[in-house]
Amino acid sequence: MTAAEDRDRGRDDRESPAEDDGLPVVVADGHGFRLLLRAPAAPVASLLWLPALGVAARHYLPFAEALTARGVAVFVHEWRGHGSSTLRAGRDSDWGYRALLQTDLPASVAAIRACVPRLPAIVGGHSLGAQLAACLLALRPDTAQRLWIVASGAPYWRAFPGPRAWLLPLAYRFLPWAADVRGALPGRTLGFGGNEARGVMRDWARTGLSGRYAGAGMDRDLEAALADVRVDMDALLFADDWLAPRSSLDWLLAKMRPTAVRCGILDADRLGTRADHFAWMKRPDAVAAALAAGLQPAA
Repeated sequence: MTAAEDRDRGRDDRESPAEDDGLPVVVADGHGFRLLLRAPAAPVASLLWLPALGVAARHYLPFAEALTARGVAVFVHEWRGHGSSTLRAGRDSDWGYRALLQTDLPASVAAIRACVPRLPAIVGGHSLGAQLAACLLALRPDTAQRLWIVASGAPYWRAFPGPRAWLLPLAYRFLPWAADVRGALPGRTLGFGGNEARGVMRDWARTGLSGRYAGAGMDRDLEAALADVRVDMDALLFADDWLAPRSSLDWLLAKMRPTAVRCGILDADRLGTRADHFAWMKRPDAVAAALAAGLQPAA
Protein backbone atom coordinates (compact mmCIF):
# COMPACT_ATOMS: atom_id res chain seq x y z
CA MET A 1 0.00 0.00 0.00
CA THR A 2 1.19 3.53 -0.58
CA ALA A 3 1.55 6.23 2.04
CA ALA A 4 -1.18 8.22 0.29
CA GLU A 5 -3.58 5.29 0.54
CA ASP A 6 -2.71 4.94 4.21
CA ARG A 7 -3.56 8.61 4.80
CA ASP A 8 -6.80 8.23 2.82
CA ARG A 9 -8.02 5.70 5.35
CA GLY A 10 -7.10 8.04 8.20
CA ARG A 11 -5.84 5.17 10.32
CA ASP A 12 -4.81 5.52 13.97
CA ASP A 13 -4.32 2.13 15.58
CA ARG A 14 -4.65 3.65 19.05
CA GLU A 15 -8.28 4.53 18.49
CA SER A 16 -10.88 1.99 19.62
CA PRO A 17 -14.52 1.61 18.59
CA ALA A 18 -17.34 2.26 21.02
CA GLU A 19 -17.94 -0.39 23.67
CA ASP A 20 -21.18 -1.52 22.03
CA ASP A 21 -19.47 -2.14 18.69
CA GLY A 22 -18.56 -5.72 19.36
CA LEU A 23 -17.80 -8.70 21.53
CA PRO A 24 -14.83 -8.71 23.95
CA VAL A 25 -12.51 -11.67 23.33
CA VAL A 26 -9.58 -12.76 25.51
CA VAL A 27 -7.38 -15.64 24.39
CA ALA A 28 -5.24 -18.11 26.32
CA ASP A 29 -2.06 -15.99 26.33
CA GLY A 30 -3.93 -12.96 27.71
CA HIS A 31 -4.26 -11.06 24.44
CA GLY A 32 -7.59 -9.25 24.20
CA PHE A 33 -9.51 -7.54 21.40
CA ARG A 34 -13.03 -6.69 20.32
CA LEU A 35 -14.77 -8.66 17.59
CA LEU A 36 -16.76 -5.94 15.84
CA LEU A 37 -20.37 -6.84 15.12
CA ARG A 38 -23.08 -5.61 12.77
CA ALA A 39 -26.19 -7.79 12.43
CA PRO A 40 -29.72 -7.52 11.01
CA ALA A 41 -32.75 -8.58 13.00
CA ALA A 42 -33.10 -11.88 11.10
CA PRO A 43 -29.75 -12.81 9.52
CA VAL A 44 -29.50 -15.46 6.83
CA ALA A 45 -25.79 -16.16 7.40
CA SER A 46 -22.83 -15.12 9.54
CA LEU A 47 -19.51 -13.82 8.21
CA LEU A 48 -16.15 -13.78 9.98
CA TRP A 49 -14.23 -11.06 8.13
CA LEU A 50 -10.43 -10.77 8.28
CA PRO A 51 -8.78 -7.39 7.52
CA ALA A 52 -5.84 -6.68 5.26
CA LEU A 53 -2.33 -6.44 6.68
CA GLY A 54 -2.08 -3.51 9.08
CA VAL A 55 -5.71 -2.39 8.80
CA ALA A 56 -7.77 -1.99 11.97
CA ALA A 57 -11.16 -3.70 12.06
CA ARG A 58 -13.20 -0.50 12.34
CA HIS A 59 -12.28 0.50 8.77
CA TYR A 60 -14.54 -2.31 7.55
CA LEU A 61 -17.63 -1.08 9.37
CA PRO A 62 -19.10 0.52 6.20
CA PHE A 63 -18.67 -2.85 4.46
CA ALA A 64 -20.22 -4.65 7.43
CA GLU A 65 -23.20 -2.30 7.38
CA ALA A 66 -23.66 -2.79 3.62
CA LEU A 67 -23.76 -6.56 4.15
CA THR A 68 -26.06 -6.23 7.16
CA ALA A 69 -28.56 -4.46 4.89
CA ARG A 70 -28.44 -7.61 2.74
CA GLY A 71 -29.15 -10.00 5.61
CA VAL A 72 -25.64 -11.01 6.74
CA ALA A 73 -24.44 -10.84 10.37
CA VAL A 74 -20.86 -9.58 10.10
CA PHE A 75 -18.13 -10.10 12.69
CA VAL A 76 -14.90 -8.23 11.91
CA HIS A 77 -11.80 -9.77 13.46
CA GLU A 78 -9.08 -7.54 14.92
CA TRP A 79 -5.52 -8.51 14.10
CA ARG A 80 -3.15 -8.83 17.00
CA GLY A 81 -1.28 -5.53 17.32
CA HIS A 82 -3.90 -3.26 15.73
CA GLY A 83 -7.02 -1.32 16.64
CA SER A 84 -8.65 -2.69 19.80
CA SER A 85 -5.90 -5.29 20.36
CA THR A 86 -4.25 -5.00 23.77
CA LEU A 87 -0.84 -5.68 22.21
CA ARG A 88 1.49 -3.68 20.00
CA ALA A 89 4.39 -5.21 18.09
CA GLY A 90 7.83 -4.31 19.32
CA ARG A 91 11.21 -5.72 20.23
CA ASP A 92 9.72 -7.38 23.32
CA SER A 93 6.40 -8.31 21.70
CA ASP A 94 6.48 -10.54 18.64
CA TRP A 95 4.27 -13.15 16.97
CA GLY A 96 3.62 -14.76 13.61
CA TYR A 97 0.99 -16.70 11.70
CA ARG A 98 0.95 -19.37 14.41
CA ALA A 99 -0.59 -17.01 16.98
CA LEU A 100 -3.01 -15.53 14.44
CA LEU A 101 -4.21 -18.88 13.08
CA GLN A 102 -4.08 -21.12 16.12
CA THR A 103 -4.87 -18.74 18.99
CA ASP A 104 -6.72 -15.59 17.95
CA LEU A 105 -8.90 -16.75 15.05
CA PRO A 106 -10.26 -19.85 16.83
CA ALA A 107 -11.33 -17.53 19.67
CA SER A 108 -13.27 -15.37 17.20
CA VAL A 109 -14.88 -18.48 15.69
CA ALA A 110 -15.96 -19.62 19.18
CA ALA A 111 -17.40 -16.18 19.99
CA ILE A 112 -19.45 -16.17 16.78
CA ARG A 113 -20.80 -19.65 17.44
CA ALA A 114 -21.89 -18.59 20.91
CA CYS A 115 -23.63 -15.53 19.45
CA VAL A 116 -25.32 -17.08 16.38
CA PRO A 117 -25.02 -20.87 16.77
CA ARG A 118 -27.35 -22.02 14.01
CA LEU A 119 -26.52 -19.74 11.06
CA PRO A 120 -24.73 -20.88 7.90
CA ALA A 121 -21.14 -19.67 8.31
CA ILE A 122 -18.91 -17.77 5.89
CA VAL A 123 -15.28 -16.80 6.42
CA GLY A 124 -13.59 -14.24 4.22
CA GLY A 125 -11.15 -11.40 4.03
CA HIS A 126 -9.38 -8.66 2.19
CA SER A 127 -5.84 -9.14 0.86
CA LEU A 128 -3.79 -11.01 3.51
CA GLY A 129 -7.04 -11.52 5.39
CA ALA A 130 -8.44 -13.70 2.59
CA GLN A 131 -5.25 -15.75 2.47
CA LEU A 132 -5.40 -16.40 6.22
CA ALA A 133 -9.13 -17.14 5.94
CA ALA A 134 -8.20 -19.95 3.53
CA CYS A 135 -5.51 -21.14 5.95
CA LEU A 136 -8.02 -21.09 8.81
CA LEU A 137 -10.33 -23.32 6.78
CA ALA A 138 -7.40 -25.61 6.09
CA LEU A 139 -6.69 -25.98 9.80
CA ARG A 140 -10.33 -25.98 10.95
CA PRO A 141 -12.60 -27.21 8.14
CA ASP A 142 -15.70 -26.82 10.29
CA THR A 143 -15.20 -23.04 10.52
CA ALA A 144 -17.44 -22.22 7.54
CA GLN A 145 -19.17 -23.56 4.45
CA ARG A 146 -18.13 -20.71 2.15
CA LEU A 147 -15.02 -18.60 1.53
CA TRP A 148 -15.15 -14.95 0.39
CA ILE A 149 -12.00 -13.49 -1.20
CA VAL A 150 -11.69 -9.77 -1.94
CA ALA A 151 -8.64 -8.19 -3.63
CA SER A 152 -6.42 -11.10 -2.78
CA GLY A 153 -4.22 -13.85 -4.08
CA ALA A 154 -0.97 -15.50 -3.09
CA PRO A 155 1.90 -12.97 -2.85
CA TYR A 156 4.27 -15.35 -4.68
CA TRP A 157 6.41 -13.17 -6.90
CA ARG A 158 6.30 -15.55 -9.87
CA ALA A 159 2.49 -15.29 -9.88
CA PHE A 160 2.66 -11.58 -10.75
CA PRO A 161 2.81 -10.42 -14.37
CA GLY A 162 5.17 -7.86 -15.89
CA PRO A 163 8.53 -6.39 -14.95
CA ARG A 164 7.27 -5.22 -11.54
CA ALA A 165 7.33 -8.86 -10.38
CA TRP A 166 11.13 -8.87 -10.40
CA LEU A 167 11.12 -6.20 -7.68
CA LEU A 168 9.02 -8.27 -5.30
CA PRO A 169 11.83 -10.59 -4.07
CA LEU A 170 13.72 -7.47 -3.00
CA ALA A 171 10.73 -6.32 -0.96
CA TYR A 172 10.29 -9.79 0.56
CA ARG A 173 13.87 -9.67 1.81
CA PHE A 174 14.00 -6.00 2.79
CA LEU A 175 10.80 -5.74 4.83
CA PRO A 176 11.56 -8.59 7.29
CA TRP A 177 15.09 -7.19 7.62
CA ALA A 178 13.69 -3.73 8.43
CA ALA A 179 11.36 -5.30 11.00
CA ASP A 180 14.26 -7.16 12.62
CA VAL A 181 16.37 -4.00 12.79
CA ARG A 182 13.59 -1.87 14.30
CA GLY A 183 11.93 -4.53 16.43
CA ALA A 184 8.76 -4.25 14.31
CA LEU A 185 8.08 -3.15 10.75
CA PRO A 186 7.77 0.68 10.69
CA GLY A 187 4.99 0.52 8.15
CA ARG A 188 3.90 4.14 8.50
CA THR A 189 7.41 5.28 7.59
CA LEU A 190 7.87 2.82 4.73
CA GLY A 191 4.38 3.23 3.29
CA PHE A 192 3.48 -0.46 3.57
CA GLY A 193 1.35 -2.02 6.29
CA GLY A 194 1.27 -0.76 9.84
CA ASN A 195 3.40 -1.49 12.88
CA GLU A 196 3.85 -5.17 12.03
CA ALA A 197 5.35 -7.97 14.12
CA ARG A 198 8.64 -9.43 12.92
CA GLY A 199 7.21 -12.95 12.84
CA VAL A 200 4.27 -11.92 10.68
CA MET A 201 6.60 -10.28 8.18
CA ARG A 202 8.85 -13.33 8.02
CA ASP A 203 5.92 -15.71 7.48
CA TRP A 204 4.41 -13.39 4.83
CA ALA A 205 7.74 -12.99 3.02
CA ARG A 206 8.30 -16.76 3.03
CA THR A 207 5.14 -17.20 0.97
CA GLY A 208 6.14 -14.34 -1.31
CA LEU A 209 9.48 -15.97 -2.09
CA SER A 210 8.47 -19.64 -2.21
CA GLY A 211 4.76 -19.60 -3.12
CA ARG A 212 4.04 -21.86 -0.13
CA TYR A 213 2.13 -21.10 3.07
CA ALA A 214 3.74 -21.93 6.40
CA GLY A 215 3.95 -20.48 9.89
CA ALA A 216 7.05 -20.69 12.05
CA GLY A 217 6.49 -23.14 14.91
CA MET A 218 3.33 -24.66 13.45
CA ASP A 219 3.07 -28.45 13.57
CA ARG A 220 0.65 -28.61 10.63
CA ASP A 221 1.63 -28.56 6.97
CA LEU A 222 -0.51 -25.69 5.67
CA GLU A 223 0.07 -26.61 2.03
CA ALA A 224 -1.17 -30.16 2.57
CA ALA A 225 -4.12 -28.89 4.61
CA LEU A 226 -5.09 -26.34 1.95
CA ALA A 227 -5.39 -29.16 -0.57
CA ASP A 228 -8.28 -30.54 1.47
CA VAL A 229 -10.30 -27.31 1.54
CA ARG A 230 -13.60 -28.04 -0.22
CA VAL A 231 -16.12 -25.20 0.07
CA ASP A 232 -17.92 -22.82 -2.27
CA MET A 233 -15.80 -19.75 -2.99
CA ASP A 234 -16.61 -16.22 -4.17
CA ALA A 235 -13.72 -14.02 -5.30
CA LEU A 236 -13.72 -10.36 -6.31
CA LEU A 237 -10.81 -8.45 -7.84
CA PHE A 238 -10.51 -4.80 -8.89
CA ALA A 239 -9.57 -3.70 -12.38
CA ASP A 240 -6.70 -1.39 -11.40
CA ASP A 241 -5.34 -3.30 -8.40
CA TRP A 242 -1.75 -4.32 -9.11
CA LEU A 243 -1.44 -5.81 -5.61
CA ALA A 244 -3.93 -8.59 -6.43
CA PRO A 245 -3.84 -9.58 -10.13
CA ARG A 246 -5.88 -12.50 -11.44
CA SER A 247 -2.74 -14.62 -11.75
CA SER A 248 -2.05 -14.36 -8.01
CA LEU A 249 -5.66 -15.28 -7.23
CA ASP A 250 -5.35 -18.30 -9.52
CA TRP A 251 -2.21 -19.41 -7.64
CA LEU A 252 -4.13 -19.26 -4.35
CA LEU A 253 -7.23 -21.04 -5.69
CA ALA A 254 -5.10 -23.81 -7.21
CA LYS A 255 -3.98 -24.83 -3.72
CA MET A 256 -7.56 -25.76 -2.79
CA ARG A 257 -10.35 -27.89 -4.23
CA PRO A 258 -13.38 -25.60 -4.23
CA THR A 259 -16.77 -27.17 -4.75
CA ALA A 260 -17.76 -24.10 -6.79
CA VAL A 261 -16.06 -20.81 -7.66
CA ARG A 262 -17.59 -17.46 -8.62
CA CYS A 263 -15.04 -14.85 -9.74
CA GLY A 264 -15.63 -11.25 -10.77
CA ILE A 265 -13.63 -8.15 -11.56
CA LEU A 266 -15.12 -4.77 -10.63
CA ASP A 267 -14.11 -1.56 -12.40
CA ALA A 268 -14.33 2.05 -11.26
CA ASP A 269 -17.74 2.59 -12.87
CA ARG A 270 -19.20 -0.35 -10.99
CA LEU A 271 -17.58 0.61 -7.70
CA GLY A 272 -18.24 4.34 -7.89
CA THR A 273 -14.65 4.95 -6.84
CA ARG A 274 -11.10 3.95 -7.82
CA ALA A 275 -10.77 0.25 -8.64
CA ASP A 276 -7.64 -0.18 -6.53
CA HIS A 277 -6.76 -2.18 -3.43
CA PHE A 278 -8.30 0.06 -0.78
CA ALA A 279 -10.73 2.66 -2.17
CA TRP A 280 -13.67 0.22 -2.13
CA MET A 281 -13.61 0.20 1.69
CA LYS A 282 -15.25 3.65 1.73
CA ARG A 283 -17.69 2.77 -1.08
CA PRO A 284 -18.44 -0.90 -0.37
CA ASP A 285 -21.98 -1.30 -1.76
CA ALA A 286 -20.99 -2.92 -5.06
CA VAL A 287 -18.69 -5.38 -3.28
CA ALA A 288 -21.35 -6.25 -0.70
CA ALA A 289 -23.99 -6.70 -3.42
CA ALA A 290 -21.77 -8.97 -5.52
CA LEU A 291 -20.86 -11.19 -2.56
CA ALA A 292 -24.39 -11.36 -1.17
CA ALA A 293 -25.72 -12.35 -4.60
CA GLY A 294 -23.92 -15.67 -4.18
CA LEU A 295 -26.14 -16.47 -1.20
CA GLN A 296 -29.31 -16.30 -3.27
CA PRO A 297 -30.69 -19.64 -4.51
CA ALA A 298 -30.37 -20.16 -8.24
CA ALA A 299 -33.49 -19.23 -10.20
